[in-house]
Amino acid sequence: MHALPRFDERFAVSGEMAFLRPLASRLVAHRRWMRDRPFVTLSWSQSIDGSVSVSRSHPYALSCRKSLEMTHRLRALHDALLVGVNTVISDDPQLTVRHCIGDDPQPVVLDSRLRFPEGARLLGHPSHRPIIVTTDRAPQAKAARLAALGASVQRVACSSDGRVDLDAALDSLGSLGLRSVMVEGGAQVIQSILAARLVDYCIVTIAPALLGGVKALEQPCRPRSEAPLTIVDCRYQAVGADLVAYGPLGLR
Repeated sequence: MHALPRFDERFAVSGEMAFLRPLASRLVAHRRWMRDRPFVTLSWSQSIDGSVSVSRSHPYALSCRKSLEMTHRLRALHDALLVGVNTVISDDPQLTVRHCIGDDPQPVVLDSRLRFPEGARLLGHPSHRPIIVTTDRAPQAKAARLAALGASVQRVACSSDGRVDLDAALDSLGSLGLRSVMVEGGAQVIQSILAARLVDYCIVTIAPALLGGVKALEQPCRPRSEAPLTIVDCRYQAVGADLVAYGPLGLR
């Protein structure tokens, strides 16, 4: 069982970071109620025109130094950090806390077909075995190899389009004692988790750049008959050169 998350006063040292307090309070309250499903925070960075990268195979560093520090402070507040396998393939990330003091979150990767590279740096994570959430359709031999390399492979149901069922994935993570999950992307994961209405809190960092590349949201997040998703009581905070929009996610 993970320790109760505490708000570290280091977050209040800089006035630019004080806005993280309400989220930290929500994380603590969620854990105290011992809910089975993790609290989900969705955070991504985009350009002014809504792009998250130049192309799917060429990621682009959008965040300024201060907003990158904010992202790593957010990582330290959460039990787990979730990305899609495309992010692992294109970026080979470590998913650690580096730009502030704090514990590394548990890395989680959504990978319906087990395309996870056997040489990925996550397999040498300094503090956690990566959790790879896949489906019953994924090849057994690849799952065995990844497990031998140190990964924890969790099989859940697949959705109607053959991807990992996100409801089942969150239930699985909750059963492992993870009470909060920060979702960082990529674009497909952002789109899917919003469409599934599984996000509790949203943080969007907007960089002063024009990319004309891959959009964070390329398809509608709702049927046309439903009310649109909205950041409830949306607040804005300048963080370095970037603008951060944040708040609980709900329906308009």
